[in-house]
Amino acid sequence: MIAQVTYYSDAYKVKGYLALPPGCPPIPLDALQSYIAEYHGAPVESLPVELVASAARPEAAPPGALPSYPALVYCRGGVGGFGRVRPHWVDAFAARGFVCFAPCYRGNEGGEGRDEFGGADREDVHAAIRLLRALPFVDASRVTLLGFSRGSINAALTAAAMPDDIRGLVLWGGVADLARTYEERVDLRRTLKRILGGTPAKRPEAYRERSPLHLADRLRCPALVVHGTVDVQVDAGHGLSMVERLRALDKPVDLHLYEGLGHILPYPVFDAAVDRLLEWAD
Repeated sequence: MIAQVTYYSDAYKVKGYLALPPGCPPIPLDALQSYIAEYHGAPVESLPVELVASAARPEAAPPGALPSYPALVYCRGGVGGFGRVRPHWVDAFAARGFVCFAPCYRGNEGGEGRDEFGGADREDVHAAIRLLRALPFVDASRVTLLGFSRGSINAALTAAAMPDDIRGLVLWGGVADLARTYEERVDLRRTLKRILGGTPAKRPEAYRERSPLHLADRLRCPALVVHGTVDVQVDAGHGLSMVERLRALDKPVDLHLYEGLGHILPYPVFDAAVDRLLEWAD
């Protein structure tokens, strides 16, 4: 089951996708909505939950108390409607035994507020993790963060800010240095200048504070970098420089490099990559 849920981040109502693993007893949408509303202390009707997809999988768990599962928070890439949450990714992570939650970030898919490309919208990921940890079917001690592309910014910032709540950090095709992205991606310059208030030369701190490379010393959990060697959206140099930086700091880090492949891995390589990284996460 994949549902789009509404939850609070700061004073904003924002959206996210939630998927449950096979074996989890069926949870009616109204019950899920009640869990979320109770957590926030809000009226149930104020936080709608909508079914996106339902998979016919065997429900192996016996009736009674809900079992708890590890959770994976998938931080999407892009900005606005570009790079939005990929529901089949959410389903792929859940199918392998994880409760998967994917924040849409504020200002997207009907959510309130404005996406700041790793600015105040980082709270949307913090809030999602606090909510997940409160749900009765989530093992609060086993939460992994995965940031894809730009999502690596939100994921790394969250791992640095919530070290006691995160078990592992995966940076998949992830931006490591946003100033470098500005130089490499001419097509993104206008968007970055609009959101961050100028160029890296004019607003260096805005770019630096959104760069995982520059907060690596604050990361305490193990990290995994996944990257294609011919990625033209986010050059593989981002991932390799992140690995180099973490190793220089004597931080635990692994690297899954995919030779000759780009930003989006083709099937069946994608499935194998998900198996491999979730085995690392588990």
